[in-house]
Amino acid sequence: MLFNSFEFLIFLPAVFLLYWFVFRQRQLQNLFIVCASYVFYGWWDWRFLLLIAFTSLCSFFSGLAIEHYQAQRTMQKAVSAANIVLNIGILGVFKYYNFFVENLQQLLVTTLGYQLDFATMNIILPVGISFYTFQALSYSIDVYQKKLPATRDIVEFFAYISFFPQLVAGPIERATNLLPQFQRDRRFDYAQATDGCRQMLWGFFKKMVIADNCAMAADYVWATHEDQTGFMLLLGALLFTFQIYGDFSGYSDIAIGCARLFGFHLKRNFNYPYFSRSIPDFWRRWHISLMTWFRDYIYFPLGGSRCNRAKTFRNVFVVWGISGLWHGANWTYIVWGLYHGMLLMIYNLLGIKRTNQPAPFHIKLLQGGITFTLVCFGWILFRAETIGDAVSYYSTLCSSSLFDIAGSHDALKAMNFTKTPGLILMLVCEWMMRDRQHALAWKGTNCFTSKAWVRAIIYVALAIITMAYAGTQSAFIYFQF
Repeated sequence: MLFNSFEFLIFLPAVFLLYWFVFRQRQLQNLFIVCASYVFYGWWDWRFLLLIAFTSLCSFFSGLAIEHYQAQRTMQKAVSAANIVLNIGILGVFKYYNFFVENLQQLLVTTLGYQLDFATMNIILPVGISFYTFQALSYSIDVYQKKLPATRDIVEFFAYISFFPQLVAGPIERATNLLPQFQRDRRFDYAQATDGCRQMLWGFFKKMVIADNCAMAADYVWATHEDQTGFMLLLGALLFTFQIYGDFSGYSDIAIGCARLFGFHLKRNFNYPYFSRSIPDFWRRWHISLMTWFRDYIYFPLGGSRCNRAKTFRNVFVVWGISGLWHGANWTYIVWGLYHGMLLMIYNLLGIKRTNQPAPFHIKLLQGGITFTLVCFGWILFRAETIGDAVSYYSTLCSSSLFDIAGSHDALKAMNFTKTPGLILMLVCEWMMRDRQHALAWKGTNCFTSKAWVRAIIYVALAIITMAYAGTQSAFIYFQF
C-alpha cells in the first residue's frame, strides 16, 4: 500500500480510530498494530507476509536462545551467527542470487573460457526486505551484545519488525529505541499527534509535488540521454538529485509523522543533507538510520578509525562497498558506494572531518557548493542502469555541449517546468527551518507563525498546492531496496 494512494487515505483514519477508541489496552493495541501492518504490507502481495513472518520468528527465537545460553558464550556466538547467516542468506537469495550467478558465468567465460549454465530464477523482490532484515538483525546482535534483554512477548516483537509506518523504507529502527515503546502503555497526546500531521503534510508535499514532478522531467532526460546535450544532462542530474531527496526524505517525514499519531517516536532519518558543507557531514545527515547501522555493526567491529590509516581506509571501502550493494544488485550501486568511500578517504587525508565551525558566508557557500556538486555527480552513477550508461552520461556532460543552451531549446520545451516554484518553496522553507526537526515544526512566538490562524492558512494552502500540483503517482524509489 502506497502512502500516496487512495487506499492509504482510507486505511490510516480507520486504523487510528480503532487503535485509540476500540483497542485501548496495550496488548490489544500491539496485536492490532501487527494485524494492520500485515494488511498494509500484504496489500502488494500476500506471499510477502510469509517471508516477513519467517524472518520475525527466526529473530525472535534467536534472541531467546542467546539469552538462554548466557553462561555459554560459544553457544551464544553460534546462535547469533546462525541467525545472521539465515537472514543474510534470505536477503541474498531474493535480492542478489541472479546478480552473482550472472557475474560468475561471465567471469568463468572471460578467465577460463568455460561456459557453465547456472540457472537464474524469476524472483519477485519483496518490498522493503533490506529494511526489515536489517531491523531484525540489529535486534539479535543487540541481545548478543547485552544492550537489551530478549523479549518474551512475540506480539511485541512482531509489532516491532512490521510496524507499518516505517516497514518498507525505514527509518531502520533499533530494538533499543522502538521495542521498549511497545512494552509500555501509550496515551494519546494531542500536541504530538498534530505535530505528526504537520510532518506528514510536509512529507506529502516533498513526495507528490517535488519528487514526482522532478521524476517526470528526469526520466525524460535519462530515456533520451544519448541524444541530449551536456546542458540537458546537467539539468537531468540536478532533477534526479532533488527527486531522490524529495522522494526518500518525504517518505521518512510521512513515516515519522504517522508513527507519532500512534504515540511512537521514530529516529530522525534526514537532517537537511543538501545544506552540508562536506561529504562526511552529508553522510551524517542523509539516511541516518542506515549509516549508523553500518557504523555500529560493520565499521566499528572492523576496527573503525581506531587502527592505522591503511586499515581505516580498508574499513571505509568495505563499508561503502557493502552500502552500495545494499542499495541494489547492480555494479552501478557498488561503484557509487566506492565513489563515496573514496571521497571520504580524501576528506580524511585532508583532515576535513567536520565543517560546522563558524566561517565567513562565502566560505560556507563554497564548501556547500563543492559538496552538492560531488553528491550530484555521484547520483548519476546511482541512477544509471549500467556502468556504460554512466560513462556515456559523464562523457557528454563534460563535453563542450555543456554550454549549449540554444541546442537544448527543443528538449527544454518538451519538459514541464511550470511547477519549479514548488522546488524553490521547499528549499526556502527547509533553509529557514534547518534547526528544526522538520520544515513545519513551528516554535517560538516572535515570528508571523505565532498566530494559530496564520498557521492554519499555511497548512490549508500547502494541502491545496500538494493536491493541485501533484505529479504522476509513483512508488517511492527506496521500495526497490
